[in-house]
Parts: sequence; C-alpha cells; structure tokens
Amino acid sequence: MDAVRVALLREVLAGTDCLAATRRFAGTLRSSVVPHGGGLLLVGTPAYEPWHLAAHLVDEAAWSGTPELTPTLVRHEAHPGGPAHLSVGLGRIEAARRGETLLVVAPDAPGARLLERVHDARTAGATVLTLDGGDAAGGDHDLRAMAHEALTVPETPDVDLDTVQHLVSAAAGENSLPAPRGRRRFRDRLSRLADQLTAPPPARW
Repeated sequence: MDAVRVALLREVLAGTDCLAATRRFAGTLRSSVVPHGGGLLLVGTPAYEPWHLAAHLVDEAAWSGTPELTPTLVRHEAHPGGPAHLSVGLGRIEAARRGETLLVVAPDAPGARLLERVHDARTAGATVLTLDGGDAAGGDHDLRAMAHEALTVPETPDVDLDTVQHLVSAAAGENSLPAPRGRRRFRDRLSRLADQLTAPPPARW
C-alpha cells in the first residue's frame, strides 16, 4: 500500500475510533524503540508470519531516518541454514531484555508456545505490543493481558488487520509522532512523500 492509498484510507476513516487508536498505537511503537538499544522484534503466530509489516517497517525506518524501527522478524519455524534475517527463531524472544520491544501480530490464536515466550520477554523487562484480530478471529485475552499496549481490530467491511498494519507502519515513520528518546528529527513532508512514491519495493523480503 503506497502513500497515496494510505492517505485516502485515512480520509475515509477520519474522525473514527479506529484511526485514532491506530495512531496512538503507532506512537507507542515509535517511542518504545530506543536508539542503540536491543531493537524491535516482530513475530506472528504459527499460522501467520507478518512479512508485509516487516517490509513496510524497513521502508519507514529508512525514509524517516529512524533505524530503530527496522524489525528482526522472529519465525516459528526458522531454518538455521537460510539467510540471516530469515533464520531467527522463538528463542530470540525468550532472550529479550529491558530496552527491547516485542511486537506480536496475531490474526489467529497465538498458541501456548508463543505465549510462554512473550511472558518471558515481559518478565525480563521488554516492552510488549500486540495487534490482534479480535475474539472472532481467535484473539487471545492472555496475550492482550501481557501487552503494555494492545490494539484489537475486529474485521469490518472497511477495516481488517492487514489494513491496520499498513496504517500503523506508515504512522510510526511520521515525524509528527514522538521521536525515539534522545533525539528529534525534522524532515520535509513533501520530500518524504516523493521518496515513498518513487522508491522500489524492498528486496530483502
């Protein structure tokens, strides 16, 4: 979803609770990543890997000058012999510590294995953020209870979890949101929009 489509979607959702909640969640994500800290861990469920959100966050990190937004994609079935950025398993979540942020995207049930590791990360001091599809999609109350910030997205004709992921990633990269602790950046909005419309898609994913 490019910048023009995001802008049109925001116009449709202007004034709604959904758009306001999305921007709040993106602001929490933006402010939770710490320069020179442990970084951002991104994980889905056994049945869903958030590839597109990972790619969009990579883009936003580059365009906004906020490298802390670049995620490490954590996989349930990682293969050690594959590319390094695709070989990170669930043990990385268990090893998360204070200063790191864990973003869990759960359109379906997360499963006991993931819940245990999210609990470990929270106990060790990591910031836990969750995006889920609501109870009808198998959302998990235990997962939300462990989150410092949770955004639940019941699917409607206008909005679904994929749409919200696009809105969150776009808003997290905006310089109008709180900058990471220790620095603030000012970037010409028109220049950034031009970059978004002309840049090629990320090759890593």
